[in-house]
Amino acid sequence: MTSLLLDGPAARRRRIVSVIRRDFFSLRRDPPRMIDMAFWPTAELVLWGLVSLYLQQNRVHIAVAMLLGAVLLWQVLHRAQGEVTFGFLFDVWSSNLLNVFVSPLSTIEYVAGLLLASVVKVTVTIGVMSVLAFIFYGFGVLTIGPALVPFMAVLMVMGWALGVVAIGAVIRFGQSAQIVAFILVFVFQPFAAVFYPLSVLPAPAEAVAALVPASHVFEGMRAVLTGGGVSWGGLAVAALLDLVYVAAALGFLLYSLRYARLKGKLSRFGS
Repeated sequence: MTSLLLDGPAARRRRIVSVIRRDFFSLRRDPPRMIDMAFWPTAELVLWGLVSLYLQQNRVHIAVAMLLGAVLLWQVLHRAQGEVTFGFLFDVWSSNLLNVFVSPLSTIEYVAGLLLASVVKVTVTIGVMSVLAFIFYGFGVLTIGPALVPFMAVLMVMGWALGVVAIGAVIRFGQSAQIVAFILVFVFQPFAAVFYPLSVLPAPAEAVAALVPASHVFEGMRAVLTGGGVSWGGLAVAALLDLVYVAAALGFLLYSLRYARLKGKLSRFGS
């Protein structure tokens, strides 16, 4: 009976929900984190919006849609990775990570809670940015059409995978590896072709970019905004790549946890 209470579906749901609630309770009491959620995306929107208006005034008419669409979709990837990673780092900084690992909460449940909490926060951020983009620049994100939802889903899942890799790096190499949480997504940005077509890249870099799910999304977005159809084949490739990224990320996280437990290094997160 005790085993059923701890391992049943209802118990798993309660533990995952507890991670989500914990994340939002801490967010409510941490105004700097709320400012971070709103300030940087808005700053990027304003900056690139002004640049695109300048280009439009010089008769580059598609620039507003191209740049603002890229900024909005890039934030999905960037914020998805950031929210997952910083949800974990909050436990590190507050010396709560040991409590997490000695509780009935499993690794998969903990990660699932971080991922689901990130969905809510990313949705709020993108919603606010979309409203501002329409008010300031007349750009409606729905211009992207029916591909918008799968575009965002592919980017969010890639962001999750990168976030899990960053978590694994901190567990494996210690708190000095926190820099990975800040730079990992930007390592992929040149190959994601966020603001330019893949054809701009040198041939070797273009071959690498083909293995980045985000590159297929941003190429697809530009094709849609220039009047072309949705490349569902490209989206399918991106989705398959996402699965590979997620599997590799979870494998690395589980390896890092096993290594830290064998070496007795999890205790360093409690000091």
